[in-house]
Amino acid sequence: MSPEAAYRRFNRELRRFEATWGVIARTTEAEVTPDEGRWRVATRGPDWAVETVYHLVRWDDVIERDWKGSDWRRIPSGLLAFADFLWNGAFLGYLRLNWRYACFFLYPYVLLAAMAIVALVGGIAASNLSSSALVGAALAAALFVGLLQWPGRRLFVQQLLDDWIFARRYIHGEHAVLGPRLDRIARRLCEAARDGEADEVLVLGHSLGAVLAIDLLDRALRLEPRLGQNGSAVAFISVGSSIPKIGLHRAAVRFRAAVERVANAPAIFWGEYQALTDVMNFYKVDPVTAMGLKGRSPTIRQVRVKAMLHPASYRRIKRNLFRVHCQFVSANDRRAAYDYFMLICGPLSAENQCISRDGAASAVHLWGGSNLPASEGQWREDERTRRPTAIRPLGSSLRGYGRQ
Repeated sequence: MSPEAAYRRFNRELRRFEATWGVIARTTEAEVTPDEGRWRVATRGPDWAVETVYHLVRWDDVIERDWKGSDWRRIPSGLLAFADFLWNGAFLGYLRLNWRYACFFLYPYVLLAAMAIVALVGGIAASNLSSSALVGAALAAALFVGLLQWPGRRLFVQQLLDDWIFARRYIHGEHAVLGPRLDRIARRLCEAARDGEADEVLVLGHSLGAVLAIDLLDRALRLEPRLGQNGSAVAFISVGSSIPKIGLHRAAVRFRAAVERVANAPAIFWGEYQALTDVMNFYKVDPVTAMGLKGRSPTIRQVRVKAMLHPASYRRIKRNLFRVHCQFVSANDRRAAYDYFMLICGPLSAENQCISRDGAASAVHLWGGSNLPASEGQWREDERTRRPTAIRPLGSSLRGYGRQ
């Protein structure tokens, strides 16, 4: 998704966020550079206001280039990725930790095999009827190409093959475009944290974007080992993440070292949100211990997608695996323990939201309209004094987002 499309989607979802939580939110126009999309968000309730600078780390150009590739190159590369993840122990790790993710890994390859079998059967039938092997071979090839285009694209076969191809390339070497880009963004992240103008610098990574977020923070820590100890607080939130997808591969030595450095960074809070109904994340899996690493584990929260949406909305999306996966970066219909926009531009720090049982709702009465009592939108003093970490409204925040 291009930064322009992401900006339009962000604003559309922001309107849902306003309706759900009864807040007022406004954005500036998006500024697009080769490295990122950037815009400001202002949110407020009766006795709080937050200014957020939202940074979208770009890799839509990488995805678009892969998507435009030929299927005749994509299929052998995808099969090579399948063999690589199988041979290097990643698939066995998926089976051991989360059988649902193992099924997700197999999904595009099972569909590809089914299409090949259908095309082969059709070719054999045509060969027998025409008494010509050439006719049979031509029909089999045409049938396979047709199945790849439809229903293949509707079933996301090409998209998922590209995903595994990219993952394999990422494991075996630094990406020629993303590597230098992450270096540049890491320098800007360090400068922002050091300046201390923001109350919080939040790096949020969704799906494979969580892998890139780890990479980004590792590069920042190599530039500034005391990141987060002086200046702005620094937090990392991984949602619906694919961290074990990469880390369980035997050859992902560089990435596992990065995870270990981020996990052990004394001043970086790491929170991880997982959901059972999202087959593209590792539910009830600690990414640090799962990879056999030494260090602090993230604060892990299991949340329910069903609790975030109205029943009718949930019924519409529950069989759409990609839409369920994307709820982690969409607005909610209901006030729930996990809320993407509350993390991004709400009045409570990411750490406080993550450690609170009910998220932002456990620490603040949120404005719900003119017909609600005056206390709506005001901080709960008892919550503020009960918690071991002081809860205070954020006045400003700088947010980074590593996307799927």
